[in-house]
Amino acid sequence: MTQIFSTTPRITVRRVDYADPRDATALVALLDGYAQDAAGGGQPLRAEVRQGLAQALHQRPQAFSIMAWVDDATSTPGAETAVGLINCFEGFSTFACRPLVNVHDVVVVSAWRGHRIAQRMLQEVEAMARARGACKLTLEVLSGNRSAIRSYDREGFAAYTLDPQMGSAQFFQKWLD
Repeated sequence: MTQIFSTTPRITVRRVDYADPRDATALVALLDGYAQDAAGGGQPLRAEVRQGLAQALHQRPQAFSIMAWVDDATSTPGAETAVGLINCFEGFSTFACRPLVNVHDVVVVSAWRGHRIAQRMLQEVEAMARARGACKLTLEVLSGNRSAIRSYDREGFAAYTLDPQMGSAQFFQKWLD
C-alpha cells in the first residue's frame, strides 16, 4: 500500500528588508508583475524604476513593505518563493492629529489568489500601523476590481464618507511629468 502525504505549503509573512538583495529582487519582480496586470495598468515597470525602487524605498523612513513567502515542502528545503507584496507609506491625519498608513500596492501572484494571502499581509500591516500609533489604514482600489473590493471589505475597509449626503471620497491624480 502506497501512502500519499498531503503537503501544505508553509506561508510566511514578514517585513521586507530593502537592503537585502533577495528581498529587493522579489519586491521588484512582484511589483513588475502587478504593473503588467490589467489591475496595475498593463505595462511593465520602466528599467530605471526596476533598478532604483528598493533603494528609493530604503531611503524613505515612512515607507515599509510586507511580503508573503511560500515554503513548499515538496521543493528544496528552505527554498521560498515570494507570492505577495504590500507597499505602505505613513501619512498624517490632520483630523485625528495622528499618523495613518496608506496601503499603496497590494500584489498576490495569480496562482496564489484565493488563499487569503492578502488578508495575512493586511493583518501584518495593521499590526505595524498600530505599533506606529496610526489612527487608520487607507487604500485605493479600481472600481472594477471586484475580488479585491470583496477582500478589503472582509478585512473591515469601507468607502471613506464623512457625511453621507456629501458622498464617498474619490481618488484623483495629476501626473507632474
